Amino acid sequence: MTNIAGTIKSIRDIFRKDPGLSGDAQRIEQLGWMIFLKLFDDKDKEKEILNPKYKSPIPAELQWRNWAEDDEGITGDELINFVNNKLFPTLKNLTVAADDRLGITIRQIFDGTNNYMKSGTTFRQAINKLNEIDFNSSKEHHVFNVIYEEILQGLAAKKDTGEFYTPRAVTQFIVDMVNPKLGEKITDPACGTAGFLVCAIEHLKKQVKNIDDRKTLQETVTGSELKPLPFMLSVVNLITHDIEVPQIENGDSLSREYNSIKQKDRVDIIVANPPFGGVVGDGMETNFPLNYRTKESADLFLILFIQLLKDARLSDGQGGRAGIVLPDGSLTGDGVKQRVRQKLLEDCNVHTIVRLPQSVFAPYATVNTNLIFFEKGKPTKEIWYYEHTLPEGQKAYSKTKPIRIEEFEPIKQWWNNREESEVAWKVPIQTIIDRNYDLDIKNPNKVVEEVVYDRKAIINKIENNQLKISKILEELKSLA
Repeated sequence: MTNIAGTIKSIRDIFRKDPGLSGDAQRIEQLGWMIFLKLFDDKDKEKEILNPKYKSPIPAELQWRNWAEDDEGITGDELINFVNNKLFPTLKNLTVAADDRLGITIRQIFDGTNNYMKSGTTFRQAINKLNEIDFNSSKEHHVFNVIYEEILQGLAAKKDTGEFYTPRAVTQFIVDMVNPKLGEKITDPACGTAGFLVCAIEHLKKQVKNIDDRKTLQETVTGSELKPLPFMLSVVNLITHDIEVPQIENGDSLSREYNSIKQKDRVDIIVANPPFGGVVGDGMETNFPLNYRTKESADLFLILFIQLLKDARLSDGQGGRAGIVLPDGSLTGDGVKQRVRQKLLEDCNVHTIVRLPQSVFAPYATVNTNLIFFEKGKPTKEIWYYEHTLPEGQKAYSKTKPIRIEEFEPIKQWWNNREESEVAWKVPIQTIIDRNYDLDIKNPNKVVEEVVYDRKAIINKIENNQLKISKILEELKSLA
């Protein structure tokens, strides 16, 4: 088995020698589209064996096997010329039928992607290294997913790219608690690199028993992503998790007219970490009712989520359910923010808010965040809050010490048998109404430990410091 971690690292080292590539974001974009074409071709070979009539949406001369697979193949200026003047222009303008989802996705990926490499010989070295990976080998497939997550985290750590990597433990916990069932429509309207969707897919795979079930899984998981790089990475991510035709839209979910979303468009489940602290694109807020217009992305996404979920009042039985990440800023504030929260509490049963420590999204965000769980179609009568605390002895989460799924075990134990405790408390809706729908409710049961100061030690420390200061002053005076 190839050491995939080593292979990916080698490719990134080769990239550093190329004058055209500057910065991690460009290196990841370059690696992303190369992996996409190699992965796609490996999957095509598999499909051709299973179905002799299968025809790839990628023209034969542009398939990885026909220009990149041979280690002694084209190189130097010929390679750069082929990629820049043949491969990219053809894939950007791929002729595809209106219902050819895969062809459309390929076109969208290459429309928002670039070849940055300038040296054909360096490029050939990187291609030959990538050829060591066989994406159809299941063992390699699993290891690659782990490496892939590391690549995504590396991208997210670069603040200037504006990408946000939701820690795997958080996506896993949200999906576990929302508990999707096979056949339910699941979406993430701000899917980034598809972390939530991949967690949902892995959760649903355990329920797949036959070919029909597999087809259902393929068709019921959808998402949307505006930015070209995460969009491409989300497609790669889903293909590596056996989704043959990823149902990912390349566009802004907020551009959809609010009132155009009807019952047939609605979904059973939303799992998401919508962008927050951001300002939405020009005029996007006009797609929403006057009452809820704002430039704050998290608030508009919350209104969109409420509208997208199936309503228990309009369908038999259960309403759509959601598990999302929201910053403290969305739990409080007047004006539009208050009206958004009021709508959430009147249209949905917000049953649980998990308050996370500040450093969960370190190193690329330091805002306090919350996990909000709700169901559409019943008003909120009470909200349970749970304060997730840092592991004992740990002062903060970091890149090397991230939040772990095991830490959510106590909440999982508590979930179906709720009782008040030092970390859990219940708030009736009337209290929240009296607070102008402010949901930023601190833990009333927290035991604050009294710090007993050792006065003698403090006096000694002050005296020692004063002696040091006097000594420095004397030395300075003697020099004057």
